[in-house]
Amino acid sequence: MRRLLEIVAIALGGVIVIASLGFYSWTRLSRYPAFDDAASLAGEVRIEEGWYAFEPEVQPITGLVFYPGGLVDPADYGPLMQCVREGGVLAVIAPMPLDLAFFDIRRADKVIAEYPDVGHWVIGGHSLGGAMACEYVARRPEVSDGLVLLASYPAESTDLSALDIATVSIYGTEDGVPGSVFEESADRLPASAELVEIPGGNHAQFGDYGPQKGDGTASISREEQQRLTAEAILSLLRRLE
Repeated sequence: MRRLLEIVAIALGGVIVIASLGFYSWTRLSRYPAFDDAASLAGEVRIEEGWYAFEPEVQPITGLVFYPGGLVDPADYGPLMQCVREGGVLAVIAPMPLDLAFFDIRRADKVIAEYPDVGHWVIGGHSLGGAMACEYVARRPEVSDGLVLLASYPAESTDLSALDIATVSIYGTEDGVPGSVFEESADRLPASAELVEIPGGNHAQFGDYGPQKGDGTASISREEQQRLTAEAILSLLRRLE
C-alpha cells in the first residue's frame, strides 16, 4: 500500500508540474507585448522595485497606482501614464505576476509605502486590472481616495456603492463589451461615480499594443483615445487636490 501511495503521489506531482508549465507557457504565448516606443519609454522610468514610476518634476500631492490588463505587458501603458505625469501626478504602473492582477491584488500597498509624502492615492486599472483595483479598494478603503476604471467594472459580488471616494469609469463605444455593461455596473460603484464614454474608442487603445481578441475596431486614433482618457483621469485627480 505504501508503495502504491508513493507512486500516486509522484504521478500527481508530475501532473501538477506539467499543468503549471502549460499554464505558464500559455500566459507567455498569449501576452500582448508593447510597441517599441512604449517599451522604450517605460524602460526609462523602471525603478529597482520593478515598477514603472512616472514621477513629475514637482513634489506630487496625488499618486495613481495602475494595474495592467490581463496578459498585457505593463509597458503598454507608458504613453498614457506619461500624459498623467505631465499633469503633475505621480503615476506608477505595477507589474503583476504572470501579467495577471488577481495574483497580487494588494500590490498597491508596496507602492504607497514607497512614497510616504504623497497625500492622496487613487487606484486604477484596465480591464482585469481595473476589476482587481476594485477588489483592492473594497479591501483597503481607508487608503483609497479614488478609483479609475478603463474598460472595466467591479465583479457582480463586489459592491462599492457605500464608499465615498472619487470614481471615474472610462470606456470606448467600440469596445467589444457593450456600453450597457459599463452603465449597469455603475450601481456597484460609489454614488458619485462618473461614466465617461469615448466615442470611437475601443478596448486595446488604452494601451500601446496590437489588436485584442474580441475587441471592436476603433474609429479614432490611439493618441486621441489616450488624450481624452488622460483628461478624464486628471479631472478626477485635481478634485482631490
